[in-house]
Amino acid sequence: MSTAGTQRRISIRTLLEQATAGAPVEATGWVKTARFSKNVSFVHLFDGSTTKTVQVVLTAEQAAELKDQLGIGAALRVRGSWVASPGGEQDHEIGATEVIVVGTSDPATYPLQKKRTSLEHLRTIAHLRPRTNTFQSLFRVRNALSWQIHRFYQERGFQWVHTPILATMDAEGAGELFSVQAGDAPEGFFGKPAFLAVSGQLEVESFAQAFTDVYTFGPTFRAENSNTARHASEFWMIEPEMAFADLNDVIALAEEFIKEITRGTLAQCPEDFAFFDKFIEKGLLDKIQAVLDAPFARVTWHDAQEHLVRADRQWEHPVGPGTSLQAEHERYLAEEVFKGPVFITDYPGDQKAFYMRLNDDGETVAATDLIVPRLGEIIGGSQREERLEVLLQRMAHHGMSEAPYWWYTDLRRFGSTPHGGFGLGFERMLLWLTGMKNIRDAIPFPRTPGSADF
Repeated sequence: MSTAGTQRRISIRTLLEQATAGAPVEATGWVKTARFSKNVSFVHLFDGSTTKTVQVVLTAEQAAELKDQLGIGAALRVRGSWVASPGGEQDHEIGATEVIVVGTSDPATYPLQKKRTSLEHLRTIAHLRPRTNTFQSLFRVRNALSWQIHRFYQERGFQWVHTPILATMDAEGAGELFSVQAGDAPEGFFGKPAFLAVSGQLEVESFAQAFTDVYTFGPTFRAENSNTARHASEFWMIEPEMAFADLNDVIALAEEFIKEITRGTLAQCPEDFAFFDKFIEKGLLDKIQAVLDAPFARVTWHDAQEHLVRADRQWEHPVGPGTSLQAEHERYLAEEVFKGPVFITDYPGDQKAFYMRLNDDGETVAATDLIVPRLGEIIGGSQREERLEVLLQRMAHHGMSEAPYWWYTDLRRFGSTPHGGFGLGFERMLLWLTGMKNIRDAIPFPRTPGSADF
């Protein structure tokens, strides 16, 4: 295999899959391991395209000349022949005729020298952790999952809408906002206070009232001073929105969405999931397959509370009427009661955002959270309140001013339809798929309280 023509390089994945015995080949990558001895010397190269490395066998002259430059992490360009390997770890290897050191790496100071480095330590060197086996697999899966999400919606006719990152109102009403300030004007750069967006939902609703089926996929921000393994200050959200839809449509889309993107990502990254199943969470693939094979359960908030009240255990947080579901309750419901994902519906209106449609009982709203084992909530959604009078009543009940939401209420004046959607936390989906335990390990450069170093 040659690099003739305009192709810049051949990936190691392509090399391993397509190179023919005896052919001239060229590979680029970084040194994963190196071994030098009197009889044979070789290096293993990786380039991020696969979990596998390619073995490069050096001549005695090459080894003597380059040994001091081939430390772990060094960047190389290698040319040679694709030859049968006498070793048992690979079928073929590169018999090097030329080794070019593109970038050296000092083995005495390279931070990834140790074979095992804790995830906590790797968070302090986030610029280098993509070179480790765990994060090579994690970020290949993140890339594949992103593609599968777009494929899912594009194949179903949904329009991708780029909603603002800068906002002038709180979509969730929780007050956990990062302020944006530019210049010294007291009224702010935009003539009013501005914030980093906590959601694109309100804006994308306007597009649903024009394109019917739409979705967002982008970064969102919460100034919540939380240091749990499930929370980050910057994270990515996927938010589909459908016109002419009710809560049942929202739930049906959510289940189809989770199952389809899971199947697609598993098929796209089999080697990486084998790695997670072996080294991160034993039995992960069987657990995922069990989710794909069964319908998701569904229970009302009231009935979920009944399960918790009857449970033979002590709760850290109270359960029953007037309480809200906490992570321990969600995990119990998913892991022990329903033994799989469960949609919890019809929450008390006081526990949910102003835009969720008030049910006929006047107390609960047409909302749903999807709870999964180990993580708890992974999706939050609802049918939106399309009735102008009721929406205004809900805003007043929540103590909200109507003025900043003038355009949002306008949508209820001009051709309003029943509509709904949900938000999926992208990093939480990654945690569930891979078995990783901390959201800081599911995003390239985590932003959490007290930490934004990169």
